[in-house]
Amino acid sequence: MVVYHLSTECYPVAKVGGLADVVGALPKYQNKIKGVDAKVVMPWYNKSFFYDHEFDIVFDGFIHQGPNMLQVQVMKEKTNVLGFELYMVKIPGLLDRDNPYGYQDESFQFLAFQHGALHWLSAMQIRPDVLHCHDYHTGLVPFMIENCPEFEFLKGVKTIGTIHNGEYQGMMSWNMANYMPYFDSWKWGFLDWNGLINPLASMIKCSHAFTTVSEGYLEELYIGFRGLESLVRQEFSKAYGIINGIDTEVWNPETDPMLDFNYSIKNAVAQKKKNKEKLCKEYGLKPELPLFAFIGRFATEKGADLLPDMVWRSIKQSYGALNIMILGSGNPYIENKLKEYDYTYSNFALDLGYKEHLSHKIYASADFLLMPSRVEPCGLNQMYSMRYGTIPVVRYTGGLKDTVADISTGGAGLNFTYPGVDDMIHAINRGITLYNKKDTMEKLIEANMQFDFAWEKSAEKYIALYNN
Repeated sequence: MVVYHLSTECYPVAKVGGLADVVGALPKYQNKIKGVDAKVVMPWYNKSFFYDHEFDIVFDGFIHQGPNMLQVQVMKEKTNVLGFELYMVKIPGLLDRDNPYGYQDESFQFLAFQHGALHWLSAMQIRPDVLHCHDYHTGLVPFMIENCPEFEFLKGVKTIGTIHNGEYQGMMSWNMANYMPYFDSWKWGFLDWNGLINPLASMIKCSHAFTTVSEGYLEELYIGFRGLESLVRQEFSKAYGIINGIDTEVWNPETDPMLDFNYSIKNAVAQKKKNKEKLCKEYGLKPELPLFAFIGRFATEKGADLLPDMVWRSIKQSYGALNIMILGSGNPYIENKLKEYDYTYSNFALDLGYKEHLSHKIYASADFLLMPSRVEPCGLNQMYSMRYGTIPVVRYTGGLKDTVADISTGGAGLNFTYPGVDDMIHAINRGITLYNKKDTMEKLIEANMQFDFAWEKSAEKYIALYNN
C-alpha cells in the first residue's frame, strides 16, 4: 500500500504547531507496518533542512494558475533520513518562502501547492493507493482529483482528510475559482459553504473518509465547528476520531540530546531535580518551589489570554509559593503584559519565541504543565509532559479529556472545567498542595512516565481505515 501524506508542515523540516509533529512521525511509524510505503509531500521552504541534506530534482514542469504560468519543481531527499521519502514542491514566487504561513496571498500559495503536487503525480503517472490530506491547506485535493479533467489519471484514488484544527478553514471568495484547475461549473456545490469556497468543508464532502485527531474533538465538532456543525453531522458515517501519538524516539528522556541530565523511570525524581535546578538558575527562579510551565502559541484557543491574570494572581494569592515559566509567542498584548510581569516578579520567567531545545528542557524540569485550552483537538504537549514525568494541568476538553484523567478519579493529572482564571488558579493551588506531598508526587511522576502514547496503535488504526 502506497500512501502519500500532503501537508504544509513536517517536523523537523518546517514546524509551526502539532501538525508538523504528526506528519513527521505518522508515516515513519506506518512504514514499520508490513506492506506499507508512506511518503510525505510538502512545500519547499527556505529552511536549513534543505541545505543540510542532499536532494534530487525528480520533476520539473509548469502549471497554469489563472493567467499565470508557474514553474513546478519537485525535489526528493536522497537518504530517507526521516524514515520515509520526503518530497518538496518548489514554485518560485509562491512555494519558496521562509515560513509556512503569514503571507497575504496564502490562498494562491496553498492552491499552487495542491495543483503542483497533483500535476506532478499525474504527469509522472504515479498513482498512490491513498492520498492523505492534512487540514484545509490540502482540503481541495479530494475535489480536484474527482472533478478536474487534468487529474483524470488519479480519479478514484482513495482520499482521507484529517482535521487537525477546525478553527481554520481557509475560506476564500469565488473569484479564486478562476485560479483553480478547470472543473465543470455545475460541480460548484462541492466547494461552496455559505457563499464562499471552503476547503475544509470540501474535504469533508469529497474525501472517502475524514478523521479528527481525537474522539473527544470529533464529538465537539457536532455541536461547535464554526458553522460546519450540520455538515459534519450529515457526513457522520465517514467520520472517525483517531488520537494522535507522539514520536517516542524523539521524545525519550533517556536519550534526548537536548536535556542536560537524561533519566528513566528509575532515577526520574533525582534527575528531574537536577534539570530543574539548572533551568531555575538560568532564569533566576527558586528550585525549591513547584515549577508550573506553559509552552505554546499565545492564542485565545490555547487559553493564552488567561496567562497574564493567572501569573500575578497566583503569585499574589500563594504569597510567592510557586514558580511560573512561559515559553511562547503570538498576541502582542499578551507578550507585552507578560514582559511587564517578567520585570516585576522574581517568581516568573518568560522566554518569547519558538525554541525546540528549550521546550524539551522545560518538559524535563517542570513539575506541572499548564494547558488552559478553550479548543484542543488532540494536544501533544500533555503527552510530552507525561512522557517526561511532568504532571499536566489541563482544561477538560477535546483530546485533553481523552488523554488526561484527574488524580481524583485515579488518573495522573489535574483537570478543570471552565476556561477561566478562577478555575485555573484552583487547579494550580491543588498542584501546590500536591507538590508538598513528596511520596504522592514521586508516584505520579512514575505513573505519568508509564503511559503509552506511542504512534504504533494510531498508525495501525489509520491503515485499517485506508483498507476500509
